[in-house]
Amino acid sequence: MARYTLTVRDGPRVERDRFDALEAALDALQARVLTLGARPPRKPVDIRTRRFEPVAQVVARAELSGPERFLPRIRAGIDVRGDGSAEAWTGRASRTVVQQQDGESALAALRRVLTER
Repeated sequence: MARYTLTVRDGPRVERDRFDALEAALDALQARVLTLGARPPRKPVDIRTRRFEPVAQVVARAELSGPERFLPRIRAGIDVRGDGSAEAWTGRASRTVVQQQDGESALAALRRVLTER
């Protein structure tokens, strides 16, 4: 029985994969985020009252939850921005940005935080 769920939201598309181990789920999350972040940068979006630069646009989100199905203990993910950068977070309703250490990527920071639990 799969314990961890990886949900990838890329525009209107939503994909879900299930994994038995946290390490396998983190490896799949890393592969997906690297693919999503390799796209060409987006252009700024202008609306009447605001301008959204590519760094302020979340173009894709990879979310990991588990091991419990209802009220999972782990709820974390990576937001891929319009400029190709990534930001790791944890939490459900109130998300907390994962602070990166010197020379650490967002993926490495998320892996560090989740494996320390």
